[in-house]
Order: sequence, then C-alpha cells, then structure tokens
Amino acid sequence: MFIFPVNQEISLKLLEKRDATKMIQAINDSRNYLREWLPWVDNMKVEEDYYPVIEMWIMQLARNDGFQAGIIYQNELVGMAGYHSIDWKNKQTSIGYWLAHGYQGKGIMTKVTEKLVSHAFTEYNLNRVEIRCGVENRKSRAIPERLGFHQEGIIRDGEYLYDHYHDVAIYSKLAAEWTRK
Repeated sequence: MFIFPVNQEISLKLLEKRDATKMIQAINDSRNYLREWLPWVDNMKVEEDYYPVIEMWIMQLARNDGFQAGIIYQNELVGMAGYHSIDWKNKQTSIGYWLAHGYQGKGIMTKVTEKLVSHAFTEYNLNRVEIRCGVENRKSRAIPERLGFHQEGIIRDGEYLYDHYHDVAIYSKLAAEWTRK
C-alpha cells in the first residue's frame, strides 16, 4: 500500500477499489460545491464509476508518471491531490487537488500541496511545478498564492464546465525558487 505522510494528521494514500465507497461519500457530501469547479463530478455517481479510474491511477504510479492519491485527514478520506503527469524530458509537472467542503479552512490542502511541491523538486528533481485554477475559484487560487507561486497569466475560456467556459489562472514555481521546508 502506497502511503505518503504529510504530517501527523494528514497523509496521501493511493486508492484501491475498496476505497471507492468512501470516495463517493466524500464527493456526495460536497457534490454541488465541487461541481462548480470540476468538470468530472457528474460522471462519478456510484462506487463502480471509480473502479476504472482507480486502476488508471495505479497504472500512473507504475509508469513513474506521478500519482493521484486520496487525502486522509484524521483517518477520513476528504479529497484528492496529485500530479497530473510528469514530463520527464522538460522536468515539469502540474498538481491538481480537491477537498470536501466541510474540511476547508483547516490548512489541509496548503500542507498537502506544499508537500507535493517539495517532493517534486527534491525527490523527482523536477524544475517546474504548475497549478491551474479557475479565476473565480478564490479558495483554490489561495493555495499557490500562499506558497509563493508566480501567476503567469490567464487562459481565457480555458476550461469547459458543463454548460459554459471559464477562465483559468496559471501559477508556477521553479526549483530555484523553492526553499526546503
């Protein structure tokens, strides 16, 4: 089992099929909130919907292409975070994340993201980490801003969400800008 400790209360865990029920519960608890910013929420309605996705995440780790992991906070599955993929030639990756609504405001995602960024630079020896967030998603944007990422710009109509496009902010951090924590 893949466990990635963040601190005493938080860890990242590669999900297995048996975790699909907990994942659907976490999504259902925040479905309306998550749907505002994530284009896949309507595709995940029952635990069986997650089986092929979990297999894909397991294969991603096996291919050495980063990982997607469940966020475990005080023994509860409360969200997901990970590397979308790793561009080894250009030594860069992007980080994605979501957190159940009831667990926001506790610093969980900032700590998780900080750990992922540190891991990308110190363990993977990457040069660049990118985070993309909906321009109007203030909570999501606060994370790269809190971690000192540089906002590179805005992609106009950068993502389609159900029935409309929205603008996406791009943030980056370079290895030379990162200090070990």
